[in-house]
Amino acid sequence: MEFTAIAIKKDEDHNVIIGQSHFIKTVEDVHEALITAVPGIKFGLAFCEASGPRLIRKTGTDESLIQLAVENAQNIAAGHFFILFLKDAFPINVLKKLQSVEEIVAIWAATANPTKVIIAEEGEQRAVLGVFDGFTPLGVEGDDDIQKRKDFLRMIGYKTK
Repeated sequence: MEFTAIAIKKDEDHNVIIGQSHFIKTVEDVHEALITAVPGIKFGLAFCEASGPRLIRKTGTDESLIQLAVENAQNIAAGHFFILFLKDAFPINVLKKLQSVEEIVAIWAATANPTKVIIAEEGEQRAVLGVFDGFTPLGVEGDDDIQKRKDFLRMIGYKTK
């Protein structure tokens, strides 16, 4: 068995959600969940089918994000893996909706950070073991950092005054 970490290719302004789902119906159900969660959302989704024709299924509202999702799905190539790119939206806007999609069994990451997917490969099978999300901490927040965190959340509209 071989282990590899594969970097997710994306722009800095893209958020990525990485997970596992168990059924081809995922593609349409995720699409519907996203467009009802955030009308006008820009996204691209790719889903690696694990049996039958074993195709990478795709959907989205932004062609460049769809192609980015497909490219990353081809690099990871694990069964029942999905990758979703968001632009001008945050994972917090859609995670609850995604978690309610019956076919989704795991979400490993929802981030804008540099990300690597850790895979195991044996023969014709690949599995996602987890992800590297961002970097290790450099310290513990102090009073100034706490105030900056609180100010940031209010500035982007996720907390009230």
